[in-house]
Amino acid sequence: MSSGLFGIENSNRTTDEHWTKNCFNSSFPTSVACYMLDHNIRAIYNQVEEVNGEIKVVSKTIPISKVFNCGIKHSHELFFGFESVFDPYQKYTTDRSVDKIDLIVKDCNNQWLMPLEVKLTVLPTSATCKLTEDKWGCELVIRAATTSYCALGMFDSVHRQSKQIREIFESTCASIQSWDNDCEMTNNMKMIRESVNAFQKKYFKHQKPLLLQTIWKTKGQSPILADNAFDIVIWSDYAFSRLFIDPAGKKAKKMSRPMRATARLARCLWELSKAKKIRIVDIYRQMAFGNQTDKEFAVNGSQWRKYVTSPRIAKPLLTKDILDTIIQDGYIDRLLPERRFDQTLYFSRKK
Repeated sequence: MSSGLFGIENSNRTTDEHWTKNCFNSSFPTSVACYMLDHNIRAIYNQVEEVNGEIKVVSKTIPISKVFNCGIKHSHELFFGFESVFDPYQKYTTDRSVDKIDLIVKDCNNQWLMPLEVKLTVLPTSATCKLTEDKWGCELVIRAATTSYCALGMFDSVHRQSKQIREIFESTCASIQSWDNDCEMTNNMKMIRESVNAFQKKYFKHQKPLLLQTIWKTKGQSPILADNAFDIVIWSDYAFSRLFIDPAGKKAKKMSRPMRATARLARCLWELSKAKKIRIVDIYRQMAFGNQTDKEFAVNGSQWRKYVTSPRIAKPLLTKDILDTIIQDGYIDRLLPERRFDQTLYFSRKK
């Protein structure tokens, strides 16, 4: 384990890089996932199902082998590319402009397996810690790169159905004169959402993992790890999209961030269905509506808890003792405890 972290034996990061401020928050969650892979422990899986005619997010479980799309391979047989481009999606862009994602998984024969966004989030947030423990939640801050991978992944799974996909979006999207006009897009949001919902009802069985969220639980707002401290929530691309599609249904006088993300998704799917190629950078740059283009939207702890209904949130599956296996002896001193998790982990592991 040259990385000092369980399971990460082959990657594009040096040993020192894994422990730096900007890298550890994706290397550590990946290591926890490797631990669960090699010990055959299933993660929480947020996926969508059709319930009473509507698309709803439900929490079930999934093996990490399906998250990594690695079959029967173990972690030492995989390559982890951090902050990398998932090259198979480049064929859907006219200028090879697919952005980097937190993690791409390949096997050691250079076979592309899966692109994943990675999050490391504390449970509870400062707001939800005031509630009863069963209502504690995590916060998610989402980048535009994640929603672009969401769109590309959805289309990639059903790309042979281009004609049918175009039929779903054509009447709504073809009538839009200016995709960057706030007033026009706000007025068309109801139809845009209806088209996206129709697409998801038809194709939700093709959903696949997109977001790997490792949670670490503390005793309230203290820096002390809970006895049951770690777990992983996997979000399918369809379940992840509900985080912005659902709130986009609220009436508004101008484009909100969730509305913007929903409109971008609809436009990507529509244009891909017509030509199987898009200028994704131009779509995201053009449809800014006065907001930052790198930050897509955020989900607070209470909102998050409404979607993640697994009882494992109240009692995460992995105890704090797994740190002795996740982190190899002698490596904890490489951490510079500048952030809350670094401090908690540093002092927990040093004992």
